[in-house]
Amino acid sequence: MVRWTLERGLLAALLVLSSVPLSLGLSASFGDLSAVAQSAVIRSIVVEGNRRVEPETVRSYLTFSSGDTYNPAEIDQSLKTLFATGLFQDVRIRRQGGTIIVIVVENPIVNRVAFEGNREIEDATLASEVQLKPRAVYTRARVQADVQRILNLYRRQGLYAAQVDPKIINLDNNRIDVVFEINEGPTTKVRAINFIGNQAFSDSQLRFVITTTRTNFLSFLKNTNIYDPDRLNLDRELLRQFYLKNGYADVRIVSATADLDRDGRGFFITFTIEEGERYRFGYVDIESALPSLNIEALRGGILTKPGRRYNAEKVEKTVEALTVLVSEQGYAFGQVRPRFERDQATHTMNIVYVIDEGPRVYIERINIVGNFRTEDGVIRRQFRLAEGDAYNRLLVEAARKRLRALGFFKSVDIETEPGSAPDRVILVVNVVEQPTGELSFGVGYSTQEGVIGDVSITERNLMGKGQYVRLGFSGSLDRAQVDFSFTEPNFLDRNMAAGFDLFYKDVNLQDAASFNQRDAGGNLRVGFPIADNTQMGLRYRFNQQEIYDVSNNASLAVKQAADEGAVNVSSVGYTVAYDTRNLPQSPSSGIFASFSQDFAGVGGDVNYIRSVVDTRGYYPITNKITLVGRVQGGAIEGWGGDDLRLSDLFFKGGETIRGFERAGYGPRDACENPTTGKRLSRNTCQRDALGGKYFWATTAELRFPLPMVPDNLGMQGAIFVDAGSLWEPSQSAIDAVYPAPPKGEGSFIFDSSDIRLSTGFSIIWQSPLGPLRADIADALLKADFDKTELFRFGASTNF
Repeated sequence: MVRWTLERGLLAALLVLSSVPLSLGLSASFGDLSAVAQSAVIRSIVVEGNRRVEPETVRSYLTFSSGDTYNPAEIDQSLKTLFATGLFQDVRIRRQGGTIIVIVVENPIVNRVAFEGNREIEDATLASEVQLKPRAVYTRARVQADVQRILNLYRRQGLYAAQVDPKIINLDNNRIDVVFEINEGPTTKVRAINFIGNQAFSDSQLRFVITTTRTNFLSFLKNTNIYDPDRLNLDRELLRQFYLKNGYADVRIVSATADLDRDGRGFFITFTIEEGERYRFGYVDIESALPSLNIEALRGGILTKPGRRYNAEKVEKTVEALTVLVSEQGYAFGQVRPRFERDQATHTMNIVYVIDEGPRVYIERINIVGNFRTEDGVIRRQFRLAEGDAYNRLLVEAARKRLRALGFFKSVDIETEPGSAPDRVILVVNVVEQPTGELSFGVGYSTQEGVIGDVSITERNLMGKGQYVRLGFSGSLDRAQVDFSFTEPNFLDRNMAAGFDLFYKDVNLQDAASFNQRDAGGNLRVGFPIADNTQMGLRYRFNQQEIYDVSNNASLAVKQAADEGAVNVSSVGYTVAYDTRNLPQSPSSGIFASFSQDFAGVGGDVNYIRSVVDTRGYYPITNKITLVGRVQGGAIEGWGGDDLRLSDLFFKGGETIRGFERAGYGPRDACENPTTGKRLSRNTCQRDALGGKYFWATTAELRFPLPMVPDNLGMQGAIFVDAGSLWEPSQSAIDAVYPAPPKGEGSFIFDSSDIRLSTGFSIIWQSPLGPLRADIADALLKADFDKTELFRFGASTNF
């Protein structure tokens, strides 16, 4: 018990002794923390190193101020904020007691921006592209961004090997000159365009669909042979639309790749295509959820007919037409959408056009952005909608496609933004313009005219008004021609094109008819659609014709025509044309048909009625073999007691029936005594072609790929049969040569309506100069007085 008490006493004494120094230590420690707390308050902020920037400006970027408690996180944030201004290339912040010292090194000021080594792109263009400007603050980030901008600009010009090295020249007062040293390198162009997976259409046909072209010796006139990723994306979409238009509802453009060759000078572009099966329209019907809607009145707007080849474009046009018809019945918010049902077994596409009521939203405003050159009105007239109309997504999409089809814009995007009320929407049309002018020239050769050359200047968007103008010069040893044309595509703000043409043409026909002919004048014209795929054109034409420079031994009929001197022709006419061809060049399916009439005698010196019909059909036998047929004919008759002049008549030859010379068949001066049949002297009479009042011609041609010739060369072979006839000269020509005048130079006219027939082989080449063809033809049926030729070469006849 005593021991336990003693131990407790000793333990208590030890605790008391140990508590004295512990309490003293705690007291000292709390005193130090109080002093630290007082020194952590920021009493002042000092800025050092600044030359242009005011101290208060620097302090305004700090996240702390005098009187605040020192906080390392605030210091770090202030450093970031100061660097982000771009004013300083270096910033340090340190603490000295209660003072914060901000030390800055200012970025220099740009005195001048210069470019060296640039030849393809002018200084002004480069200067507008870069962000660095004189009197701007220099930063490394800005100069590197400008280097990339310059490289991108060169790549759009096809110079993918370009290099840009920025050089800094230090000046006094913290100023610098920035010099971009440029090594442009060689132009990187498109060397080849290949297609993989295309069975229905040849490479040469698909090249007509896309906008990118291969490099050739005429490429310097355009820039479509320069690789452009944006253009490649456009081509991908064009290919997809082309296939959808021609029945391939499941088509996929799997990829569009551009591979640079080893020397960095050219791209090899490859489109990979999965065509799928070709479809036809199955049953087509309309369903409506709108009360009292007259469905039968809508059926006239359906362009997708059962049994016909599937065409996505006709589906879109049908949707647009039905939408308009529904709105005309009082349903402004009517919405039409096609419902597709594929029948894989029969390859038919059944379509039901479903009509219901869309959201009640109105267009408050249409804003157009990016049209620095093209007028707003040119863009607005592509819309079938206006401010205040009910918003319809399908009509907006149709307007976007029409804008793209103009060819004025590199890209077109239409976005919607909220309007001033929940039921209002603003349409924002963003366009990126592209060049619309073109200078082109060509050189060629034909067996008829020899060397041929042409130069033309075209502007498709004159002064931003959407108007078309062209000036062309062409000629050869036998022909000189000048043409000028102007077209307003939306005359009187309607779906109607109007314009005028001026022309001058001088042709040497000495080899065919022993005379030269001069023709100068102009015409006024207007054209408009009258049905799906059908156009009508109206025209008034005034021209002055003259036959001159007649050979001494020319036919008396020719000499008589020359004696008439210059003759004024004033005529009105019209043309109706129907066109369903799948391509404007080298089509493989579809029909083109036209009928035209001209009535001369609206003033002027001559009276006649001329009628011409021309039909062409294209039928694909296989994916690469096409049967082409053509039928054409014409007739001309005088009226009002007037006979026909020599230059009014039809002259036909190898351009209509191959195997014959120019004006090689039809009525011809016999240069024989009508009584004795004796041949008149060649010094006094030439067997000249005298033209005919009536003609017909037909062609059957089978086109196919040439064996062992790659598709990418754009060459085809063809075998053909041509037939036709031209007959009945004018009465004035008959009277001129028969009966014989007193000088004994009288003759008569060879004339026969018998069939002329030829057959042969052709090579057709889609060359950089345009379509060319060489024909070897043998005239199987001909008249004794016809003039034939075995070989013909020249521009391809578009049939």
